[in-house]
Amino acid sequence: MLKIIKHLKPFIASIVAVICLLSVQAVCDLSLPDYMSNIVNVGIQQGGVENAVPQVIRKSEMDKLKLFMNADEKKKVDANYVLLDKKNLSQSELQSYLKDYPLLDKEPLYQLNTKDKDTINELNNIFGKPMLMTQGIEKDGASSSTPAAANTDPFAAISKLPQSEINAMKEKADEKFKDLPGSMITQSAVTFIHSEYKAIGINTDKLQSNYILITGAKMLLLSLVSMAAAVTVGLLAAKVAAGLGRNLRKKVFRKVTSFSNAEFDQFSTASLITRSTNDIQQVQTLMVMMLRIVFYAPILGIGGIIKVLQSEPSMGWIIAVAVIAILTLVIGLFSIAIPKFKSVQKLVDKINLITRESLTGMLVIRAFNNQKYEEKKFEKGNQDLTKTNLFISRLMTFMMPMMMFIMNAVTLLIIWVGSHQVDMGNIQVGDMMAFMQYAMQIIMAFLMISMVSIMLPRASVSAQRIAEVLDTEVLIHDVEEPKTFSSDTKGYVEFKNVSFRYPGAEEDVLSNINFTAKPGETTAFIGSTGSGKSTLINLIPRFYDVTSGEILIDGTDIREVSQKELREKIGYVPQKGILFSGTIESNLKYGKKEATEEELTKAAEIAQAMEFISAKPEGFHTEISQGGTNVSGGQKQRISIARALAKESEIFIFDDSFSALDFKTDAALRKALSNEISESTVLLVAQRISTILNADKIIVLDEGKIVGTGTHEELMENCEVYKQIALSQLSREELSS
Repeated sequence: MLKIIKHLKPFIASIVAVICLLSVQAVCDLSLPDYMSNIVNVGIQQGGVENAVPQVIRKSEMDKLKLFMNADEKKKVDANYVLLDKKNLSQSELQSYLKDYPLLDKEPLYQLNTKDKDTINELNNIFGKPMLMTQGIEKDGASSSTPAAANTDPFAAISKLPQSEINAMKEKADEKFKDLPGSMITQSAVTFIHSEYKAIGINTDKLQSNYILITGAKMLLLSLVSMAAAVTVGLLAAKVAAGLGRNLRKKVFRKVTSFSNAEFDQFSTASLITRSTNDIQQVQTLMVMMLRIVFYAPILGIGGIIKVLQSEPSMGWIIAVAVIAILTLVIGLFSIAIPKFKSVQKLVDKINLITRESLTGMLVIRAFNNQKYEEKKFEKGNQDLTKTNLFISRLMTFMMPMMMFIMNAVTLLIIWVGSHQVDMGNIQVGDMMAFMQYAMQIIMAFLMISMVSIMLPRASVSAQRIAEVLDTEVLIHDVEEPKTFSSDTKGYVEFKNVSFRYPGAEEDVLSNINFTAKPGETTAFIGSTGSGKSTLINLIPRFYDVTSGEILIDGTDIREVSQKELREKIGYVPQKGILFSGTIESNLKYGKKEATEEELTKAAEIAQAMEFISAKPEGFHTEISQGGTNVSGGQKQRISIARALAKESEIFIFDDSFSALDFKTDAALRKALSNEISESTVLLVAQRISTILNADKIIVLDEGKIVGTGTHEELMENCEVYKQIALSQLSREELSS
């Protein structure tokens, strides 16, 4: 998979944008539980009051609270509160304050004059316990059964006590509150602030509703930002993945088109098709998931763990249990599934191979009545692939219910432990709910990574198969500074001590081949099956490179010029006529796009193809189906010959290209060739003696060696191999006529 990563270089900007957007999305998603917790804790339980620091308080009540503060605490409070007294306010200032604080008309008020969070946190710790002590004293006084005690102000009495007694009261209260968490002290003190706000004339119901609405609006805004980020990430991920798939297909195709026959021997056609389509599709799909999930999940998971440890570290062990359970499940399942994933692509290759062979060989299959055999062969491959996919699917299907079981079990565990914590006053309900959401986010992060992991093994195999094609070293390549062919001579082909063996073979297929083919002459090659005729011909366009020796065209070693320039000089007709889907015209123009209609007509007439082309209603515009299946073998071969002739090359190679022609057409074609391309070099491989009788030079091959060279008459006299081939096809009378 790492070898494919380097192909993402053109998309770095988009990937960076995706990571930034995913970070934004994760921050938004991780912020939502905190806001939800605030709605529950502050908005509902505390009535919209965030802490034990009153925004405004009566002077009389502040004096009560100060009774239970030390000197430093009083100094801190005085530094952050300003006294509002109607005696010291202008009429306009008084009217402005009265809108918010109606009680100001009757008694002075203290107003908070700071928004610094650190200062407010300090004040929160200062006010909490005095407020609870004040509430307790007022409650005790209100519930007293003695009328005299009920009418006596207890705070006036406390204020007259010696400081040592007041400190003793504080120490007793501290002993009582020491096991009570700070959050619970704050929550209890809020009751005092609510009562104070009502006494001042502040609408506490509006205060609560405003807090809930504002916090809810913030949550909605974060959700919208998260949604926008997620949508944008989806678009960018799809664009990157599609672009990567496009580039990989282009690179694989370009690589394959540069392959020599030696490289094609390493890969089957079915395998190359699978690698170019199915394998790249697997990588493309994984890339979408990686960009959308693999980057997002770690940010979400790590962020969730940090939030959990910051908020409720005492319950962090629950997350550890959940993560260990998920990892155990994932590792267990994938240790079983990964070997199966690796076999899937090979089975897909096998299905493609069977299908391709069956379709291309359908006529042979029918002729031998082997339809049932081919069906059974396909069925076996199909069943093997189906069983493997079913095994993987069933295994992964088992994974999701187990994940849901873990999630639900963790939820129940959080509620069980959290409810006890709430009961003991260690946390608030909102904190437990936030912890539950963070836990689900962490588990979902691992779940998302697990979902990607389902695709990862198969995509990794696909990526490896793609890399095998892209990393294959092409044996035939151009030199860094290619030469050009001499302009003085055109069409001279010379083999000098040429030997060749296939890659990995132990013996040479061709040994010490020497001959010269000149312009205006026809050089023919003949020999028994496997003698190396086609191999020799394939060395000239550099479909293979010689093992030793050299091939010269116009005095230049063909390895020292570019392959493009070399093949521009050659008109090649393969042993098997290959046509491309399109029209007859598009096939004839395949080697020369700018060929005129007159040139196409001339080429078709030489190839003896004009007769059947003219007979078709659409002539040159007649459609050719894929592989040329809508024309006969002889017509296909003649169109292939015409395609090479339309190129008007200096060298023409006919690799047993007349085998599908009848004797009459063969003779007419050879006569037309001798008349029309008399200045070109013609290299002709043939099985039929009649095709090469009139060749200027005939080269006889036997077991990769030249055993005879000369004209037909010369070879009949001095080459036993040629003589045997000739007599096996024609009578002595026919040969001598």
